[in-house]
Amino acid sequence: MNTPDSLKKESKNLTNLISKNWKELDESLKSKLKKIWSVLTYKWQLQILFNLPFLLWWALDQSYPKVHDFDAKILNYLNLPSWALSFIGFGQ
Repeated sequence: MNTPDSLKKESKNLTNLISKNWKELDESLKSKLKKIWSVLTYKWQLQILFNLPFLLWWALDQSYPKVHDFDAKILNYLNLPSWALSFIGFGQ
C-alpha cells in the first residue's frame, strides 16, 4: 500500500531519473528536444494569450457585481427578441 512517504520518495526518484537521463543525452538530441519543447510552449503561450480577455472578463465577473449591470445594458442595446433572451438566461 502506498503511504505519503513512499509517494514522495517515488516522485523524487522519477525526477532524479529524468534529470539523469537528460544529462546522458547527446547534445544534438537535446537541441532537438528543446526545439520541440519551445514549439509546444509557444503554442500554449499563444493559447493563453488568446484566452486572456475571457479570463479577465471572468475574473471581473467574479469580483465586481457591476459587470452584471454592464452585461444587462449591452443586452438592452442589442434589442434582442424575448425568445433569444430566454435562451441565454434573461427570460422575462
